[in-house]
Amino acid sequence: MAVRTSTAEWRGNLREGKGTMKLGSGAWEGQYSFLSRFESGVGTNPEELIAAAHAGCFSMALSAGLAKGGFTPTRIQTTAAVHLGKVGEGFAVTRIDLSTEAQVPGIDAETFAKFAEDAKKGCPISKLLAAAEITLEAKLV
Repeated sequence: MAVRTSTAEWRGNLREGKGTMKLGSGAWEGQYSFLSRFESGVGTNPEELIAAAHAGCFSMALSAGLAKGGFTPTRIQTTAAVHLGKVGEGFAVTRIDLSTEAQVPGIDAETFAKFAEDAKKGCPISKLLAAAEITLEAKLV
């Protein structure tokens, strides 16, 4: 199987320092800082990148599951909200809220909800992040 890489560089102390992150494919490179992670500064943060990875993985897993069940989705759009919170003396990802809506011809809401729940449990990123509570809101449109 494939091995994917990304790099990060940090310069300076935690509060005033700055860093950059770069995807190994070269598809994206951007800045991050204390402010972009813990407040509302310019740039990204590790949790935002995790959210993008989880939303993408879940959408693909849902599409694959639907296809195995004989359904072809027209569109799946997923948002992942990663919650970073203070836990003890440090910080942790405490919860991830997945919210997805999909257009899937010929499926009813109950069947769709089952496929969505299976995708939540089965996508590799959900498995990786299982230490956090993962919630799901699935809407058929």
